[in-house]
Amino acid sequence: MNQGDDKTEVQYGPAIDDLIKQYQDLDIFSGVVLVAEQGTPVYHKAFGMADREKNIKNTVNTLFDIGSMNKTFTSVVVKQLIKEGKLRYSDKLVDYVEGFEDPMVSDVTVEHLLNHESGFGDYHRDGYFDLPKSERTLWKIVERVKSHELMFPPGEEGEYSNTGYVLLGAIIEKASGTSYFDNVRERIIKPLALENTYIQDLDRFGERVASGYLYSPMGVLEKNETLQDLPNPDGGFLSTTLDIMKFYRSYYYDNVLMDEEMKAKDPFFEAIRELAPGKAPLMAGGFEGFNTAFYQVLSDDRSIIVFANMDEPVAEQLATGILQITRGNEPNAPKLPALQNIRKAYEEKGIDYVKQNFDELTTNYHPDDPKDWILNDLGYAFIFARNDVDSALELFRLNTELFPEIGNAWDSYGEALLKKGQEQEALKAYQKALSINPDIPSAQEAVKKLSNE
Repeated sequence: MNQGDDKTEVQYGPAIDDLIKQYQDLDIFSGVVLVAEQGTPVYHKAFGMADREKNIKNTVNTLFDIGSMNKTFTSVVVKQLIKEGKLRYSDKLVDYVEGFEDPMVSDVTVEHLLNHESGFGDYHRDGYFDLPKSERTLWKIVERVKSHELMFPPGEEGEYSNTGYVLLGAIIEKASGTSYFDNVRERIIKPLALENTYIQDLDRFGERVASGYLYSPMGVLEKNETLQDLPNPDGGFLSTTLDIMKFYRSYYYDNVLMDEEMKAKDPFFEAIRELAPGKAPLMAGGFEGFNTAFYQVLSDDRSIIVFANMDEPVAEQLATGILQITRGNEPNAPKLPALQNIRKAYEEKGIDYVKQNFDELTTNYHPDDPKDWILNDLGYAFIFARNDVDSALELFRLNTELFPEIGNAWDSYGEALLKKGQEQEALKAYQKALSINPDIPSAQEAVKKLSNE
């Protein structure tokens, strides 16, 4: 479906169509694309399948998991409560939630949590996705993270933190006296009339909801059913491109969510005031199988939104390409995801080619993820999917050459050496891993065992 047929759509619509076709030819994009001028759609189309197994196509009204775009909703509620005097940036987390084991948590403030400076990391660990949904609710997550150690003293460093935003949701409930979800509903969804944004009981929407898809390391397209999570303050709402445009245009331009006094004191709005004409901040969300991206060209009131039910960072890259098109520039051609590109290059051209061209082969990779994960994941895929230890050994060895200061790379290399019966070489690799990071349990256990033999 295409909404809008004015001269603006005619101007760059064919170029957007051509770029999207390049992504589809690689089978790395399905979803919805929206470009709007002053809030009026001039390009709005759906592509590919919402559910491949059921042969259900995406439409412009398909609901997508918006991922970490939730965090903007959460931050808005926090800042409204601060405006109302119910919270302060300097308030301590422990004044609202007690029972944390790490003593450094006593120094964590609301401001630290908002700015990803708390020292908390990600709660999606320790078998989280194996838990029943009843154990993945807001307060159940809070209880789980009370035993987590901070990665650094609060305020001294920065680390993107899903945990931090779940904790903000808990603070919202304590400070307001009502549920996090009721706050979002009453403070954001109802005032903006977001008629296709849903934050609870999402199973009721059935075939309106896009399923997420991702490629396994060996190139098999899989549904991400086991990785789909409940909605929480850090992610998981369902919405459409039109509703998200409405939300962010209000966020940037009017006073419904945040008034001018609030924005004048807010570091984010202070930063975007300095943007040159034509520049656009990016809001994005994503996890395995879903990716959302929103560019707002503030000086021109142009919105570019891409929702994808395929693996990140495809939405961000496609949105960036469309932004270039609207500026009259040539967009970058799409490439296969880094892991797929590396596997294909390895199978067709060998390990030396991968080594010599690693940076070029891995340009399509999420900028926040460490690149040593690529060869590590691929090596284990060769072990478990193909029982090919020799290939894994080559890949793990190269990983230690490219990332010699990453303990986990040496740990994985040691595991492959051990599987090949090279015990002394494996011991050296495990010892190297522990010299870099003494807290790798598998390396500790292997060194203990091999040293006693």
